[in-house]
Amino acid sequence: MACGSRRITIQLVNEEAEPGTKGPKPFRGQSYRAIQAACLDEGILFRDPYFPAGPDALGYDQLGPDSEKAKGVEWKRPHEFCAEPQFICEDMSRTDVCQGSLGNCWFLAAAASLTLYPRLLCRVVPPGQGFQDGYAGVFHFQLWQFGHWVDVVVDDRLPVREGKLVFVRSAQRNEFWAPLLEKAYAKLHGSYEVMRGGHMNEAFVDFTGGVGEVLYLRQNASGLFAALRHALAKESLVGATALSDRGEYRTGDGLVKGHAYSVTGTHKVSLGFTKLRLLRLRNPWGRVEWTGAWSDSCPRWDELPTEWRDALLVRKEDGEFWMELQDFLCHFDTVQICSLSPEVLGPSPAGGGWHIHTFQGRWVRGFSSGGSQPGAETFWTNPQFRLTLLEPDEEDEDEEGPWGGWGATGSRGPTQGGRNPKCTVLLSLIQRNRRHLRAQGLMYLTVGFHVFQIPEELLGLWDSPRSRALLPSLLRADRSPFCARRDVSRRCRLRPGHYLVVPSTARAGDEADFTLRVFSERRHTAMEIDDVISADLHALMVPYIPLELGLEQLFQELAGEEEELRAPQLQTLLSIALEPARAHAWTPREIGLRTCEQLLRCFGHGRSLALYHFQQLWGHLLEWQATFDKFDEDASGTMNSYELRLALNAAGFHLNNQLTQALTSRYRDSRLRVDFERFVSCMAQLLCLFREYHHWPRRDRGPTSPQQGDQGGGRSPHPSLPRPLQPAPGRGRGSHLPDPQTVDGGGHLLLASQHGAPAAGGRRAAGSPVLPASQPGPGFMPQGGAEASASSSGSEPGRRRQPAWS
Repeated sequence: MACGSRRITIQLVNEEAEPGTKGPKPFRGQSYRAIQAACLDEGILFRDPYFPAGPDALGYDQLGPDSEKAKGVEWKRPHEFCAEPQFICEDMSRTDVCQGSLGNCWFLAAAASLTLYPRLLCRVVPPGQGFQDGYAGVFHFQLWQFGHWVDVVVDDRLPVREGKLVFVRSAQRNEFWAPLLEKAYAKLHGSYEVMRGGHMNEAFVDFTGGVGEVLYLRQNASGLFAALRHALAKESLVGATALSDRGEYRTGDGLVKGHAYSVTGTHKVSLGFTKLRLLRLRNPWGRVEWTGAWSDSCPRWDELPTEWRDALLVRKEDGEFWMELQDFLCHFDTVQICSLSPEVLGPSPAGGGWHIHTFQGRWVRGFSSGGSQPGAETFWTNPQFRLTLLEPDEEDEDEEGPWGGWGATGSRGPTQGGRNPKCTVLLSLIQRNRRHLRAQGLMYLTVGFHVFQIPEELLGLWDSPRSRALLPSLLRADRSPFCARRDVSRRCRLRPGHYLVVPSTARAGDEADFTLRVFSERRHTAMEIDDVISADLHALMVPYIPLELGLEQLFQELAGEEEELRAPQLQTLLSIALEPARAHAWTPREIGLRTCEQLLRCFGHGRSLALYHFQQLWGHLLEWQATFDKFDEDASGTMNSYELRLALNAAGFHLNNQLTQALTSRYRDSRLRVDFERFVSCMAQLLCLFREYHHWPRRDRGPTSPQQGDQGGGRSPHPSLPRPLQPAPGRGRGSHLPDPQTVDGGGHLLLASQHGAPAAGGRRAAGSPVLPASQPGPGFMPQGGAEASASSSGSEPGRRRQPAWS
């Protein structure tokens, strides 16, 4: 990394949260209390404008407007087809939630588990709602979405056919909290149909803000029973799935393959000298139960003491049943556990609490989507997070087998002959906002993560550009499965130390937003690997390179009597000065008119350029050309977008991931390439930004200042969001500030290209780049055929070209 004795650092600090944003955020800006009060004042029932009761709310394909399944569906309020509707009945239980014609058993099994814990249910289903006092046809529910809670408002018009609910219903026919919760979830994701098919953990996480994990079962499952008992004791939500390769079908022993069940309890039973381990499960249909050993009608119950039998057995067709652990392992393939967060568990949770870190990120094609293969050339570009585990777990007598340490999948546990201290950490990777894209034909990507161990000697050297060279030398400590699920989790057993977590898509170039969370019962630290926004002073200083006589004469000839160049003359001068030497087959690199206009604003008076300023520009151009040639390894006249960050770093500009992503998205073309003109435009933009900030009065700099004696250390592990910066007063002779402002109304640095419109001001979504990522390149068509540059031979990367006029 190029580094001088001094450096300009721009420190961006976190935006303060808006007042009153600690609670759940109203979805689509709809406030339940305000809507309820307005409807009561006007004497009307609420009709939701954001999720109208109609064909579009049902779905887009099998439930589309013209589909067979959508025929005969009416939208009615509960009191229109039920004599005495209730929101929640007093004797409500886990057996109330029953599935309708929508294939969302994963959602309903999770909702049934939720009823086991009234405190959790009250978080999702706020109390004080009903069809009597204060009824206005409006209800609300709170769901967790990728780091925060949202409050979703719905009206109570439900899909009905022949007087019966089409989708979820309650076993108590006059209870409606479950179908209204289902409607709120459908609204959050766009329609009822997008809820077809899923995994319980997805709903578990959305109901609790916890972290879900999947245990893949096998016959030798020592430690599983202890893991399930431990999870239920910690108020975790637990489910099980009997996988199928041909959809849902009922077996001869009463189970349904391809179906999701809730695990609601465990119990150890002693029959003589035999100890049995029983699990209690529930079918969300509310019927169809296991008929094997320890089912409701099994005679083995008569062998138990009366008090045990009365406490455990409920003989009725409610979908709930007991079965022995060995039978469970024969018929079920996966167990899904959702561990709850401290926010939900409260200050003194049963079984102990969790320490959590949450990160928001994005895989961007051509920038941070490097694929899942550690040996691939682009793997280093994936987002990276450093994890430090400080305290090993306490020894647990129940810790045994592959699920020892709270069900740690695949961990080997302590070695024979002694115990090695290990830390249990649960890593969760979530794809954000993908379910609602199903209507557009997009499904979940195949994603996962690798965990590498970082030696102590490399800790001070790790940043994104350096990881390209250092990453291949690291030993992999663990990895998650790579699968096409929203939530991919892994419970790792690692020795105390430092680790690198690298989340990625399976294929390089796939794009998605993600949330990464780190859970541990013992203390840990976690941070994103990133760079401070800074520039080495040598990158801002004018390199002294005297103009050759021929170039100075050419300047005077084009400048004429005014002795200053305008954009067309500068373009002509650069096209001649940068023309390839005859002895080398370099690809021509022309600088377009708009880029010349940008260079005038950066180096000249705004619209013209004197000889002195051209000398400054020419010195920088030669240095930028040498940097570009170094990374244009195939002499094609372009570098790939992954290498742009390396080139910027080599040129002395060190940017955090957010701003580097913004620049990459702005200056690359549709083929993910950056040609010389785009590179010059990018470098000029950065030079002007840092120069202008360096010249601001110290009192106007906010939290930033030049760093004395910075030799490359001092990088903050936490890149932050911008604080408003004060623009420099005046735009006099020699001003280096580009014409479009570099700071927007929200205080964000706008590194906009001069070729297109500047980035729009105002607030941006959390985690999104400052510049529009969807705009390929700087938003202009380069002149001189820069989009179609051909490869040439005989070039030497890093060699400075000789001017054609010399």
